Amino acid sequence: MTFYVENETAVGFSFDAEETVRRVAEAVLKSEGCPYEVQLNVILTDNEGIRGFNRDFRQIDRETDVLSFPNLDFEAAADFDIGQEREADYFDPDTGELLLGDIILSVEKVREQALCYGHGEEREFAFLVAHSMLHLCGYDHMTEAEAAVMEAKQEAVLTGLGITRNK
Repeated sequence: MTFYVENETAVGFSFDAEETVRRVAEAVLKSEGCPYEVQLNVILTDNEGIRGFNRDFRQIDRETDVLSFPNLDFEAAADFDIGQEREADYFDPDTGELLLGDIILSVEKVREQALCYGHGEEREFAFLVAHSMLHLCGYDHMTEAEAAVMEAKQEAVLTGLGITRNK
């Protein structure tokens, strides 16, 4: 997996953010049966930065914790059966990696929500990465049933990595 993490802020964490992105992303891809090596882009920004992305790309002028921009159009969630006619759209011609998409995360929201929910910043960060990765794999939470599926998958990945609410 090739991933790029760009921190647009001066904010640092007590854990290695890049390593956490890698661990969580790999765990989600494994749990979803992704058969490809992937490319993933992650931007760490502040509340004002994510508000700008949210406004520009979703026409919602407010802060949020994480945004997901999938590159794939899934017929069904985690259906990685990509026909030859779509290979040019989905794969990097130089590396052969699947261009999964982009994640934009507010480091300020990570801190705020960790405090609000009573767990550590690493747990909140990892949760948001897992949540966003599932969006990049075609999942959504528009209905209660969809939300329940995503919540169970997020929790399974984090528990499997030992990233609990105590972290």
